[in-house]
Amino acid sequence: MFTQLNPPLPVLVTDKGTGMAFAVIDYGAEHNLLWVTALDQSGEIWCAPNPKVRMQANWSMGRVPDSALVCSAERGATQ
Repeated sequence: MFTQLNPPLPVLVTDKGTGMAFAVIDYGAEHNLLWVTALDQSGEIWCAPNPKVRMQANWSMGRVPDSALVCSAERGATQ
């Protein structure tokens, strides 16, 4: 199943960087969700598996940045 997200969600793809998830692909119970994400820095579009995707930090919602993930994402964005 392919589901378009409206509005898109700001996410962090570990080892790739931040971006906007605009769709989700669900192949069923035996598979991870795939988040179709346009990356901010490069403009690339990736289908990232669910364990690699995190919501971006949002102070007003109480989501603080995880320094380990931020560092990992910054390293991936420069490669």
